[in-house]
Amino acid sequence: MTALRAFTEKEFLWTVRTGKLMFLIILFVFFGVMNPAIAKMTPWLMETLAESLADSGLQVADTTVNALTSWNQFCKNIPMAMIVFLLLFSGILTSEYERGTLTVMFAKGLARWKVLGAKGIIMGVFWTAGYGLCFAVTWGYNRFFWNDDSAAHVLVCGGCYYLLGLWLITLILLTSVIFKTGGAVLAAAVCGFASVYLLGFLPAIKEYLPGFLFNAQALLTSAAEPADFVPVILTTLAISVFNMALALGLFVRRQV
Repeated sequence: MTALRAFTEKEFLWTVRTGKLMFLIILFVFFGVMNPAIAKMTPWLMETLAESLADSGLQVADTTVNALTSWNQFCKNIPMAMIVFLLLFSGILTSEYERGTLTVMFAKGLARWKVLGAKGIIMGVFWTAGYGLCFAVTWGYNRFFWNDDSAAHVLVCGGCYYLLGLWLITLILLTSVIFKTGGAVLAAAVCGFASVYLLGFLPAIKEYLPGFLFNAQALLTSAAEPADFVPVILTTLAISVFNMALALGLFVRRQV
């Protein structure tokens, strides 16, 4: 376990030295602030547009914003933060191939599962910390501006999007084991996600696929209940574990 800890620390220092840690902090704080900010600005924007729309024969009704408006914005924006995060870490393993550092480390007796484990730990920790920061900033501003309970099941909804991010991390790690370039990893991950998304159009299985977690926004208005997401949460966890197990199995046999 000493080697795993040492390699994980090395990965953390690499993230700090390359400026990725600071970028992640700025990214998630920005998205956290943007959610209530957009909600707060919505009435002003609608009022600004009302006169020009009136000339076209359209009338804009009074817009009421509350914490629900902000949390809906959170659900719309967090996928963008997720995409940037995955782009940032898409080369976490392929960069090792390009530099040839894995050959040296393996020659010194470092177990392959520790390399993959350290990469997974770093991505999981930074996703957890960044997502938690974004969620906390949005929560704090919502309480400051509105302090209401207009949004239901906020924690469950947030948990669903968080789990979706973890599943995508395992998908990135799996494709990183198969391909040697960051571009190929991203392309394969996109294809994998697209396949799951398209399968979601099949009524019989859509509620069991990770893409169904995007529907968690319905929890905020009580249009759905937490129990509705138990099947997809369980299957997403199972798929994530399978991805990691498959990645490890392939990585152990891979020629580096």
